[in-house]
Amino acid sequence: MLLAIDIGNSDITIGLWNGNSWQNSWRINSRAELPELFYGIKIRDYFLEASLSVEQVKTVVLSSVVPGLTEKIRSVIKTLFLREPIVLGPAVYEKLPLQVLNPYEIGSDLVANAVGAYFKLKQTCIVVDFGTALTFTTVSGEGKIVGVSIVPGLRTALRALSQNTAKLFDVPLEMPKSALGTSTVTAIQSGIVIGYEGLVKSVVGAIRKELKVDCPAIATGGLSFVITSLKEFFHTVDPHLTLDGLKIIGEIIDQPDYHGGKK
Repeated sequence: MLLAIDIGNSDITIGLWNGNSWQNSWRINSRAELPELFYGIKIRDYFLEASLSVEQVKTVVLSSVVPGLTEKIRSVIKTLFLREPIVLGPAVYEKLPLQVLNPYEIGSDLVANAVGAYFKLKQTCIVVDFGTALTFTTVSGEGKIVGVSIVPGLRTALRALSQNTAKLFDVPLEMPKSALGTSTVTAIQSGIVIGYEGLVKSVVGAIRKELKVDCPAIATGGLSFVITSLKEFFHTVDPHLTLDGLKIIGEIIDQPDYHGGKK
C-alpha cells in the first residue's frame, strides 16, 4: 500500500492507496505548535480503528507547505512505518516527467496537483484548488507547469472580513439563494460566494485567452463543492486530485520507468 500525506495550511490530508482506489482518507487540523507525539498517536489510531497494519504500507509520499510540521510528520513516518518518506522538493521534481516552474518557490501541493491533472488528461489544463488559498495552476500539453495564480481562499476571505469588521461574524460558506442579501449572513454569502464564482470564471478565462486554448479546468480542494454553480463549468471536480498526484509521484520514484519517469 501507498500512504500519501498532504500538509496544508489548514489541514493535513492523509490517503491510503490499496493499488486500486483510496481505501481510507483522513484529515487532521494543521497545528505546528502541537508535538510530534500528537500526530503519531493520531495516525496510529486511524490505522487501529480501520483494522490496518502499518506493515502494509510500502511507500510514503509527503507534501508540505508548513515548514513547522514537515520534520515532525517525517519523524512520525520513520517511527511508525520504519521507512523514509519521499518528500516533495526540487530533488524529486528533477525525476518527474513534468517540468516544474521555479522549483525552489512553487508549493509542493501545486506540483502534486499538476502531476495528477496532467496524467489524467494528457493535455493543457488548469487546476483550480479551493484551499486556504485559491490557486490556479496551468500545465501545458507538453508537460510543463507554465504559470500559477494565487488569491486568498474562500474561508480566508471570510475570516478576514469577520475579524476586521466589528459588527460582522463567521457565517456558513454556502451558496445563497439570491445575490441580494437580506441579512448579515446572506449579504456576506452573496458577496463572497457569488463574487468568487465570477473571480474563478474570470481568471480561467484570462488564462485560456492568453494560451489561445479552450483547455479544461479541474477543481479540487476541501472547498471545491461550495460554489455549486461552478459544477458544470469544470471538466471535473476531484477532491482526491492532490492525493492522486502524490500517488503517481510515489510510483515514479519507486519505479523509474512508470509512465516515462526518468531513471
